[in-house]
Amino acid sequence: MGLVEDGRYDNESFDADSELTSDVYVDEEPVREAPPVAQLPARRPPQIVPVAEKEVADLSRIVSVRPRSYNEARVIGENFRDGIPVIMNLSDMEDGEDKRLVDFAAGLIFGMRGNIERVSSKVFLLCPEHLVVGPEDKERIATGGFFNQS
Repeated sequence: MGLVEDGRYDNESFDADSELTSDVYVDEEPVREAPPVAQLPARRPPQIVPVAEKEVADLSRIVSVRPRSYNEARVIGENFRDGIPVIMNLSDMEDGEDKRLVDFAAGLIFGMRGNIERVSSKVFLLCPEHLVVGPEDKERIATGGFFNQS
């Protein structure tokens, strides 16, 4: 394997006219037997756990954020972590920064098991796992009829 230098392959000692030998290096260390393989426990069928029904989000609890830089990602993360749906309007951000914020939001919803929906080209709705925003409310958000009442 080339881990030990034994001088057999030095350029000075190699003679192209010399005979090749069939010498083979054999490791004298005894071969150890592998331990016996343990039996795996019998498989149990998966348990079916009822999924809690999602409640419809109250529009007065939705937070609307219009960040101007990536530094405002903390506001989005803290509200989402507290179980509050977040509308993220990225229209005031530069092209590179808005992509970073969408990546942040995607990681956030993946880690917290929520979902993200594109409402318009630069507006996204982040919804926690236990909540769902109704279709009428999504339409109001898309048309700009929503405003934060908190």
